[in-house]
Amino acid sequence: MQWLMRLRVLWGTHKSCHAFQPAPWHLRSQSVTATGAPRWNDHDTPEKFNFASDIVDYWTQMEKEGKRGPNPALWWVNSQGDEVKWSFRELTDFTCRAANVFTQTCGLQQGDRLALILPRVPEWWLVTMGCIRTGIVFMPGTTQMKAKDILYRLKESNAKSIVTTDALAPEVDSVASQCPALKTKLLVSDHSREGWLDFRSLIKSASPDHTCIKSKTTDPMVIFFTSGTTGFPKMAKHSHGLALRHSFPSCRKLLKLKPADVLWCLSDPGWLLAGIGTLFEPWTAGSTVFIHHLPQFDPKVIVETLFKYPITQCFAAPSVFRMILQQNFSRFPTLEHCSTAGEAVLPEEQEKWRERTGLLLHQLYGQSETGITCGTARGAQVKTGSMGKAIPPFDVQIIDDKGNILPPNTEGNLGIRMKPTKPIGLFMLYENDPVKTAKVECGDFYNTGDKATIDEEGYIWFLGRDDDIINASGYRIGPTEVENALAEHPAVAESAVVSSPDPIRGQVVKAFVVLTPQFLSHDPDQLIKELQEHVKSVTAPYKYPRKVEFVPELPKTVTGKIKRSELREKEFGQKQPQ
Repeated sequence: MQWLMRLRVLWGTHKSCHAFQPAPWHLRSQSVTATGAPRWNDHDTPEKFNFASDIVDYWTQMEKEGKRGPNPALWWVNSQGDEVKWSFRELTDFTCRAANVFTQTCGLQQGDRLALILPRVPEWWLVTMGCIRTGIVFMPGTTQMKAKDILYRLKESNAKSIVTTDALAPEVDSVASQCPALKTKLLVSDHSREGWLDFRSLIKSASPDHTCIKSKTTDPMVIFFTSGTTGFPKMAKHSHGLALRHSFPSCRKLLKLKPADVLWCLSDPGWLLAGIGTLFEPWTAGSTVFIHHLPQFDPKVIVETLFKYPITQCFAAPSVFRMILQQNFSRFPTLEHCSTAGEAVLPEEQEKWRERTGLLLHQLYGQSETGITCGTARGAQVKTGSMGKAIPPFDVQIIDDKGNILPPNTEGNLGIRMKPTKPIGLFMLYENDPVKTAKVECGDFYNTGDKATIDEEGYIWFLGRDDDIINASGYRIGPTEVENALAEHPAVAESAVVSSPDPIRGQVVKAFVVLTPQFLSHDPDQLIKELQEHVKSVTAPYKYPRKVEFVPELPKTVTGKIKRSELREKEFGQKQPQ
């Protein structure tokens, strides 16, 4: 990381960034400052927008004019004691250099694709912002991918360039000959490798003079590969409108970030949540993005970090908060707000978090195709188990299979209105797949494929993926309902509920259960009966699991979502239809 610090000499801002102190309590509790990034209304559709020039460079100008405090724009640390702090002025400088590397050295042009497979290192932000400045479409991916995953992405996207680390470079080299579109390979490493360009050296020598493109709001900006829990990942292509949406008033109310805030989003950089939590949300507000390298999730390190640094907001999957709850800690000194997304928060988890921290977990919901769709805004009433309310400009409704709106408290498909006008922030299409793009259109709505209900106040309740719903003896059962019931029993550390074949009923409910340590030695047959009776007592009796299997762990995606499709395949002995 020394090269990152040496880069700072190019600017005379080393002292100002390192002089950062957490804002006084009275300042952090205020709703803010007269200074604010450019704002649009919820339903504005400006012809042109670019996050780099309209947002990041705006805050750079505010710093130059002395209208923003000394806190850094990016604050990166690791467990070895390395630390990087960049101001917005430095971000503008470094990301203009990255833009020149892509266009001048690599010969990339607006619309070309670049695969980005990096861990939580500062260069990830240089690459993403450099791409936005040039109109190059970046495609984030998790570092947990193997050669076949990388090959699929490179071939499907016709990527012309890739940026990764020396850990994954051999995997790329093993498949590069099968990717004729791939022209340049950029390495983020302290070591050189034959056939690869040294990204860090190129950044040092590149010019900081760059003119940002005047991108249309509807121009493509990024492609996210869906999690691929069923079948191959789809390429969800987004326009610059995905970033613009975070300037809308309704989106700003979600976290109510201020320039004095320090936001720590723990998402893997390969997923859309990282784009939202470590780019668009905090920098639109002029806040500090805090990043801990964390090659592996260690709840002890997470707790230590929340005590050591002045983090005011934390955004992570429920599984992260579960891990934190298993640690011994008192209230975090500066933490003011917590958000979570990716799966349902169980009632007992919400209560434990409140008891330990004095804070509530505010649940959000979104997909690779949609960004944040609904959520419980900071200061709004938290209904435990609910994903909150729809966030404009999205009009979210519960619809039937023909796109008709269903009344409150009726189970149906979660839909987002896309006709007559597609809202800003909704994905453009599935690249190279018009059939699947058309398949998700349902009347005037985009059908998310998730089952949910909505109450009279507009709060939305997730029931499960459409293909997760279990049809047993004519009853439709959402797995989340059964999992919530099981979670109330002290023997259950975690569970996943799927359908299982039955010669009489066609399908029955089956629960895969991870036991808590104190119940590992209990008689399994007796414990199964106890769990079944427990579910009958806390929810509708027909929902109880007729089959229960105890397992040491559950299959999950890298984002922590349970891979129910894998469990269904285990039950039915074949690949389940998409």
